Amino acid sequence: MAKKYFLLFSFSFIISSTTLISCKNSFDGDNYVAYLGGEIENPKCNYVVFMKGEKVIDTFFLDNNNRFFHKFDSLTPGLYSFKHDPEYQYIYFDKNDSLMLRLNTLDFDNSLMFCGRGDEKNNFLMELFIQNNNDRNQMYEVYTKDINAFQKNIDSTYKKAKSLYLKRKAFINWNEDFDKIASSSVELNHAYKKEIFPFVHEFRTGKSVKNDLPKDYYKHRKLIDLNDTALVNYSPFVKYVTVLLNNLVLTDAKDIADEMSLESNIKKLQIADRLIKDKHVKNLVVNNIANMYLLSDQCTENNAKFFQLYSKIATDKKLEAEVMRTSKNVHKLHNNALLPNIALQDVTGKSIAINDLINTKTVLFFWSKQSDSQAIFSHKKVDELKAKYPNIRFISINIGNSRSEWLNELKKHKFISNPNTIELFSSDFEEIKEKWVINKIHRTMIINANGTINNAFVSLFDANFENKLNN
Repeated sequence: MAKKYFLLFSFSFIISSTTLISCKNSFDGDNYVAYLGGEIENPKCNYVVFMKGEKVIDTFFLDNNNRFFHKFDSLTPGLYSFKHDPEYQYIYFDKNDSLMLRLNTLDFDNSLMFCGRGDEKNNFLMELFIQNNNDRNQMYEVYTKDINAFQKNIDSTYKKAKSLYLKRKAFINWNEDFDKIASSSVELNHAYKKEIFPFVHEFRTGKSVKNDLPKDYYKHRKLIDLNDTALVNYSPFVKYVTVLLNNLVLTDAKDIADEMSLESNIKKLQIADRLIKDKHVKNLVVNNIANMYLLSDQCTENNAKFFQLYSKIATDKKLEAEVMRTSKNVHKLHNNALLPNIALQDVTGKSIAINDLINTKTVLFFWSKQSDSQAIFSHKKVDELKAKYPNIRFISINIGNSRSEWLNELKKHKFISNPNTIELFSSDFEEIKEKWVINKIHRTMIINANGTINNAFVSLFDANFENKLNN
């Protein structure tokens, strides 16, 4: 029913758009006219930003019906993205495509559908994105398994994704340029899991598996070109390159702690500088390295050494400025500093000052609807910890969702009735990102009974978390 409604909407919308040329099946060789329009339910702002990589191509404002429509006089075929703060998604244009999209911000990715010339390719990308995303959300426990169980799991999901890709490719019959993006969605997701497994496994279990890996475990590395310009602006590619560098360093490190040391991160920068020739990819990767390093080492002297090399390699001054701003905010969260206050709400909608809740040692952990498995396992982990440490308070903070989404998730998973945690909601993601440097959910903060910071950069799933909790 939803798709039928969308098709009717799109047809009437296109017909009513007087700027749209009459339908025809062929185009002149030098004609690169293309169209993009759509409707956004429950918009978070009144515009949509159309981008190529980090470059803004245009901004489309919504009308009174939350719709937009735009004609490109000339649009080069390729991968683009559109952003409706705070969410974004990819969109692929072939020559003369005319795409209409419809989404509901309450469930951005799952509600997104395309219609019009070029819709089949883009709907497939979304189908694959959701499948890969659901797959990643199920990986938390899998990363703690032995190598044989892990390999069996990821091979199974890889075959499923590959089968979907081959079926859609045969049916849609897309060109080689799009096939580069489509096939990479499958291959990079699989390769990412293989690269991240050794150091996540050691981090979570305390046991190294470096010597247990099959001889051909890393054969995928020979098939992935780190300077493939067709994938420069594709986030799965940048994420893969980042974890590849982490793993290359871990291979030579004595343990996971060494992998996060100043020396190891200097080595990551050097390897990235040597292996990656494309400036855009290099900037994104070294900035990812810098942001991760900042969350693992708050030593001012070490940071100065790290940034001396980082500044020589990074050429994107805008990204560099963001990293330096993060660095300043990280240093404000040093041990024994007072935890900055942020806007939080409880389930009744009452505003909460975090320091009013802290009169004993307290653990703050974070979760989001988008990472369902992490939300479940983090609450389960807290239940186990609460049984061992009844005098420690545990506070759960939801980020990146609307209040209604948060309340629905609390009821769905029965978090709301859990006596072991206090459930709170962060209504301002930019504020928590700025003051607490929370840009991902894989962070935990340990706070002293007097409201000062004990350790602001730990993880519930660290094998040594309890040792840090007892410090």
